[in-house]
Amino acid sequence: MLDNRLLAICLIVIVGSIAYSAVAQDCDERYSRGCQGYSQPRPPPIFPWMQQPREIAPNFPPTSPGPFVRPGQIAPPVDPGLRRDYAALYSQIDGEPFPIPAVRLSDIGAEFLRKAVNYPTSEAPGTIVIDPPNHFLYFLQGGGRAIRYGVGVGREGFGWSGVATIHDKQEWPDWYPPKEMIARQPELRRQMSELEDGLGMPGGLRNPLGSRAMYLWQGNKDTLYRIHGTVEPWTIGKSVSSGCIRMINQDVIDLYQRTTVGAKVAVLPSRL
Repeated sequence: MLDNRLLAICLIVIVGSIAYSAVAQDCDERYSRGCQGYSQPRPPPIFPWMQQPREIAPNFPPTSPGPFVRPGQIAPPVDPGLRRDYAALYSQIDGEPFPIPAVRLSDIGAEFLRKAVNYPTSEAPGTIVIDPPNHFLYFLQGGGRAIRYGVGVGREGFGWSGVATIHDKQEWPDWYPPKEMIARQPELRRQMSELEDGLGMPGGLRNPLGSRAMYLWQGNKDTLYRIHGTVEPWTIGKSVSSGCIRMINQDVIDLYQRTTVGAKVAVLPSRL
C-alpha cells in the first residue's frame, strides 16, 4: 500500500513538472505579446543618456560640460535643472493654430537636441550650415558660436549639397508633393485635395512639413528642397527624407524666428 502511494506521489510530481515546463516555455514564446505572469519591459528613461552602462556624449547645455560615460562606469546624477531645461525646450506649445505636442525625448538621441556650441568659421552670422553626414544644422551667431540642431536628411539617392538662400518662409504651410513623388508613392493621392495652387495637403498636424517651412532657392530657381518641421520626430538623426531637411517642430519654430529671408544656406557634401 505504501509503495503504491509513493508511486502515485512521484507520478503527480513528474506530471506537474512537465506541465509547468510547458506553460513556462509557452509563456516565453508569447512574452513579446505580454504573456500573463511577465511584466512588460520598462519604457526607456525620458533622457537617453541616463541609461547605464553606456558610452555617450550627452547633449548638455553649454553652461555644463556634463559627464562622458564609458561602459562599466556609473554616471553622476543628472542635475534636475538640466532635466527641467530640456523638458521646457520641448514641451507642448499652445497659442498656435494647431497645438504642438511635447516631444518624447527618449525617441531622439541626446546629441540631436538643441545646443549652443563652438563653431569657428568665416561665414557671416545668420548663415545656416547643414551637415548631412552627421545630421546637424548650425545657425551661426558670430564670435565662433552657433546653435546646433539635430535634423533628418535625405536617404540614399536623395541627398544634395551646395549653396542656396531662403527665398520665403511660411507658418503651417500647405504641402504640394512633386509629381515625381506621387508617381513613386501613388497612395499619397488619397491624402491630397485640390488647394489654391493645385493638388496638395493643407497645413495642420498631419501635414509632413510640420509647423514651419523655409523654402530654398538657388538664384531664380526653386530647388524644391525645404527646411521644415516634421510629424515624425523620431526620424531626427536619420537619413529618411526625400531630400528635405526635417526638424523637430519646437526646433524649427526656434530657427524660423532667428533666420531671415535671403539668408545663406550651405549644405555640405554627404560624402567627404
